Amino acid sequence: MSEIKVNALKKYDGSTITIGEGGDTVTITPGIVGTTITSGTVANARLVGSGAITINGSAVSLGGSVSIGETKPTIGSISPTVITNDSTAVTITGTNYVSIPTVDAISTTGAIVAASAVSFKSATVIVATLTLPIDGTYFIRIENNDGNAVRSNTALLTVSDNPVWTTNSGSLGTIAGNFSGTVATVAASGESVTFSETTSVLTNASQANCSLNSSTGVITTSDFGGSSTSATTYNFTLRATDSQGQTADRAFSLTSLYDIANSGRFD
Repeated sequence: MSEIKVNALKKYDGSTITIGEGGDTVTITPGIVGTTITSGTVANARLVGSGAITINGSAVSLGGSVSIGETKPTIGSISPTVITNDSTAVTITGTNYVSIPTVDAISTTGAIVAASAVSFKSATVIVATLTLPIDGTYFIRIENNDGNAVRSNTALLTVSDNPVWTTNSGSLGTIAGNFSGTVATVAASGESVTFSETTSVLTNASQANCSLNSSTGVITTSDFGGSSTSATTYNFTLRATDSQGQTADRAFSLTSLYDIANSGRFD
């Protein structure tokens, strides 16, 4: 094996320098300076020494590796998931938020509504104030200041009107004590509305002693007022709930009467 030591090699324009032949090992010390690799690849195992290169602002040791890619925000969940047309603060939880991103609600029809305000809480939580005048379902889109963005895979937000009571609040009538039958009917508009009592008066056997049909809003009794023997006003609150879980409460009252014989309902 021959050994040739050269202090310097100088390449002129248009010339080619070839060192060694196929299968030879060529060592150049202290290294290659002022050269450029214009084609081909270099295996990590061939990159040795204590130096480093910089990729996208990250120092990488020779022979090492780094993941190269954009840091996009993500959307995990929102709360609430159902809102009305009124201005509402929606909390968005995810990752990689940068102060302060923009937030858009994108209707399934394609209409885009920007949040009127965005509050940056952390890299994982932001709060967007949305006013959406048209009922429907909406995708959520978030864009950081560097242009990286994400849109939810599904329409996470539903905009729907609360149930609306069509029965006036207040007294539903005066009913003879111990009356049996239909006492009153309440109603509200909305999608698949159901009814319930939030107090414990109307359906309490020790008080008004009535039953409330959750589907129809009909109030009945088999013995109005139960064991009571004196005129009493029963104050209670009913709740209307639609298929999106939105609610509307209304206060009502029923009064018992015991001094009229053979009577039933009195309005």
